[in-house]
Amino acid sequence: MRAVFGRRQILLGSVLVLVVSLAALYVAPRPEIPRQNLPEGLSDSEFWTLIHEFSEPGGTFRSENLVSNESTFQHVIPSLKRQIKPGGVYLGVGPDQNFTYIAALAPKLAFILDIRRQNMLLHLMYKALFEISNNRVEFLSKLFARPAPEGLSIAITPEDLFSAFDESASDPEIARETLDAVLRQLLEQHKFNLTQDDLNKIEHVYSAFVAAGPEIRYSSQNQYSWRRFPSYSELMLETDGALGHGENHSYMASEQNFQAIKRLESENRIVPIVGNFAGVKALRAISQYVRGHNSTVSTFYTSNVEFYLFQTEDWKRFFDTVAELPVNNDSVFIRSYFNNYPSQFSGPPAWLNSPPQSYTLLDSIPAFVAAFFGGQIRNYSDVIRRSRP
Repeated sequence: MRAVFGRRQILLGSVLVLVVSLAALYVAPRPEIPRQNLPEGLSDSEFWTLIHEFSEPGGTFRSENLVSNESTFQHVIPSLKRQIKPGGVYLGVGPDQNFTYIAALAPKLAFILDIRRQNMLLHLMYKALFEISNNRVEFLSKLFARPAPEGLSIAITPEDLFSAFDESASDPEIARETLDAVLRQLLEQHKFNLTQDDLNKIEHVYSAFVAAGPEIRYSSQNQYSWRRFPSYSELMLETDGALGHGENHSYMASEQNFQAIKRLESENRIVPIVGNFAGVKALRAISQYVRGHNSTVSTFYTSNVEFYLFQTEDWKRFFDTVAELPVNNDSVFIRSYFNNYPSQFSGPPAWLNSPPQSYTLLDSIPAFVAAFFGGQIRNYSDVIRRSRP
C-alpha cells in the first residue's frame, strides 16, 4: 500500500508540475514578433497585391488632372531637404509632381493615393515608361511620341531638352510602338491583372500626352478657360524660387533625378493606390503597412484635397485617420492653397500678399494632430492659417 501511495504522490506531483508549467507559459508575456523593415524592393506580385488589397472603389473628380496646376510646388523643397531624412515613407496625391518630391527627398517607399482609378493607371503608364526608357531623352520621346533629336547629351540642361522637343511633331508610328511597349511591360513583364477598361483608360491617357505634347496642361475644358494653367514643360522648368539662384529640383532637371525615379519604379517602390482620403480602407491600410514595417511617414503631400473635404464632414474622418499614421517629430504635410477662391480669412496670413495663383505650404503632422484634437481646427482657414510657406 505504501508503494502504491508513494507512486500516486509522485504521479500527482508530476501532473501538478506540468499544470503549473503550462499555466506559466500561458500567462507569461510572449515576445512580440519582430517587425520587418521596409523592403529594398517589392516583387511584382507583392506590388500588385498592395494595389489590389489596399484600394477602394474609384471615385470621381471635376478634372482628370493629368498634370499639376501648381506652379510653386518646388518652393518648399529646400526646407524639406533640411528637415526630412531619407529612407522614410512618402505619401502623395495626384500626377507626376510627386516624382519631383520623391527625387528630392529620397524615401524608401512611396504611396500615391488618389480617389480616381485613372490616376492609378496614369502612374502605371509612367512606371512602364520609366522602365523602358534609358534616359530623359528617350523618356520624353516616348511620352510625347516625338522623334528624339539627334546628338542630345544625357547631361543636357532641361531648358535645352524641352526646347529641342518643342520643335518636333508627334509621330503616329512612335505612338503605336510606345503604347504597345507600355502595355506589354505591364501585362507580360509584370503580369498585372488589368481589365480591358483599365487598358482603354491607359490608352486614353497616353493619347492625351501625344496629342498635346509638352504643352499638355491640367485642363483645357471650357469651364476652366478663365484660369491659366502651367504646361508640363513649364512645370519641369520651374525652380524653388530662391532669390537670385533658384534651383530646379524637378525629376527632369537632371539625369541623376530621372535615374532616381527610374530605379524606384523598377524596384516597385512607388505604389499607386485608389482611395478617398476620408475613406475607411486605403489610407488606414497604408498606415498599418508602414507601422508593421517599423517605419514612419516622413512626408504627406495633400495638394488642396483638404479644401474639398471641408465641404462636408469628411475632414473629420480624414484627420482621425491621419492621427493613426506612424510619424515622428519631423513628419510634415505639404499643402497647396489657391487664392482664386473667395477668401475665407479675416485678416489673411502675412504670406498671402503676392500674386501667385497657388502657394505651397508646410505643416508639422504631429503638431497638427494635437491642434485637431485640441479643438483648434474648425474650418479650412484654420488649416491654411497654421501652415507656412
